[in-house]
Amino acid sequence: MSYLVADQLRGGYGGADILNGCSLSVDKGEIAVIVGPNGAGKSTAMKALLGMLNLREGTVTLGGKDITQMSPQDRVGEGIAFVPQTHNVFGGMTVEENLEMGAFLRTDDFTGTMEQVYDLFPILKQKRRQNAGELSGGQRQQVAVGRAMMTQPSVLMLDEPTAGVSPIVMDELFDRILEVKQQGIAVLMVEQNAAQALNIADKGYVLVTGTNKHTGSGDELLADPVVRRTFLGG
Repeated sequence: MSYLVADQLRGGYGGADILNGCSLSVDKGEIAVIVGPNGAGKSTAMKALLGMLNLREGTVTLGGKDITQMSPQDRVGEGIAFVPQTHNVFGGMTVEENLEMGAFLRTDDFTGTMEQVYDLFPILKQKRRQNAGELSGGQRQQVAVGRAMMTQPSVLMLDEPTAGVSPIVMDELFDRILEVKQQGIAVLMVEQNAAQALNIADKGYVLVTGTNKHTGSGDELLADPVVRRTFLGG
């Protein structure tokens, strides 16, 4: 059984459902990618997993524990870390201060974790005294992921981590995400660069109107002619 499991989620904002029975799961040491057209419910599904969406139906479990009714704060305490697409760093604070903010729930010595983050993102160590708002887009994304890693999560959720960055920076971020996976962390991400994301995915979900349209391994979805034609540009 997978570590984080969302089963038959239905819900939305106001009276309209955006999620219409979608199911997602990811295990520790695995990357799962959610792709699909704009408006498919990808980011909404992430918000549901984080407890930021009222569900009419469905359950969310973490390590076999039902967390469906838990607040977002409690889910963070259970080991879920979330990196939103935008406004994900404190621009007026230094890189190191941003990382320290990620450890706000911890009462132990987190200097070792900070060194692990610097090992993962060496550029951040070089720029640790610089304000995060002065960094490039790709470097700010590294700060955001690094801050999430400071919580020592069991699940890392990323919403469009490569939005607005160059192809070279995208490849570098994906390499770092693979390293996170190798630490035994479950990685779930929404990504518009679908083909590139599926290349590193252990499993993929194609959502359409809040429903699982296609599900399979990254390789299976990349090889599926319907998926390629409809969602990957050929």
